[in-house]
This record gives sequence, structure tokens and C-alpha cells, in this order.
Amino acid sequence: MYYLREDLFFPPVSEADEEGILAIGGDLNPERLKLAYKSGIFPWFNEGEPILWWAPDPRMVLFLDELVISKSMRNILNRKMFKLTFNKNFKEVILNCQQIKREGQDGTWISDEMIEAYCKLNEEGIAKSVEVWQDETLVGGLYGIDLGNVFCGESMFSKVSNASKTAFIALALYLQKENYKVLDCQVYNPHLESLGCREIDREEFMSILKSK
Repeated sequence: MYYLREDLFFPPVSEADEEGILAIGGDLNPERLKLAYKSGIFPWFNEGEPILWWAPDPRMVLFLDELVISKSMRNILNRKMFKLTFNKNFKEVILNCQQIKREGQDGTWISDEMIEAYCKLNEEGIAKSVEVWQDETLVGGLYGIDLGNVFCGESMFSKVSNASKTAFIALALYLQKENYKVLDCQVYNPHLESLGCREIDREEFMSILKSK
């Protein structure tokens, strides 16, 4: 495992261990984060512990033409049960992702330091959010990093049924329309699989990331 110093550098993703951990240490300044995502790397660690940088193999992604919208979700979307906005309230979305209780998790990996860092990236137009509203209340959403050809999803939350699914589907449809290559979902989970996401080799993901 590589120990980062002050210089802006990451080793090749092929040097990640079996778990997908590539490096440890460093900081969350915007330049390092931008370099990480462009290199197929993302931070994921518990508060109070050193920063861990990941490049897992395989990688969970959504090829946008493989998006699965169930009959029940189509009904919800057609009935316009929610109002959607894009990148209108980034800080509230990431704060909700931090605070929402998740089954099987005692805490959150989204520290105050991470919130500050990603809000800076949002100010630069790199980190973006999708908001889902019911009346005037924010009930779901997601955020991630926009690389222009790949959108790297980071986290999502839902306070009412199907709100986060609505955010995910809305983002995927938008990215498809704008000719993005994939929506990066990082690591496997069954909820994402139900929406059409699948695992691909890290090498294939890196090839997509570097393509124009």
C-alpha cells in the first residue's frame, strides 16, 4: 500500500490490494480529489481514521442504455409524485446523506471534512447533486463528481419510499441524453443491480474513463 505525502501523486490503480485499497493518507484538497477521480480513484474511510483511497476491481457501473425502470417506478414517474431539481441545493443533499440512518451501519463515512471538500468542488462545478422534493420538502437526492464523460456517484438518501430511486433514474436519463459513457457506482450492492448496474473489470473501467 502506498503512503501519500504532500505531493499530488497516486500510484497506478493496478497496485491496489485485493480489497481495492490503493493508498493511505494525504488530504482532501480539491486538486487531490480531482486528480483521484480522473485517475479512477475515490476516498472512503471512517471519521478519525487516515484517508483510504480506493480503486476496486471489479467496478460497479451503469451503462446508461441498460437502465432498468420497473413498472411501478414508471408509474411513479408518470404520476409526477416528486419534483426534481439538478444541482440546486448541493449542501443540503450531502448533509442528508451524512445524517440519514442506514440499515446495518452504525455511523457514516461522510465526515464534516468531506462535506467541506465536496462543497468546494461543487463551487467549482465539478461536484453536482440531484434533489427530489415532495411539496417544498427535500425528501431524497444524490451527489457525485462530474468528469464530463463519466459521472461518479458518491451517495444518495431517501426519506420517503422511492425518492432515491427517482433521483438515480433522473440522473441516468439525463446522462444518457448528454451522451455520457457510464454512471460509476463504485462497488456492488443489490439495490443498484436492480436498476441495471453491473460489475466490470477495473481495466475496462479505466479504458472508458480515459476515452473521449
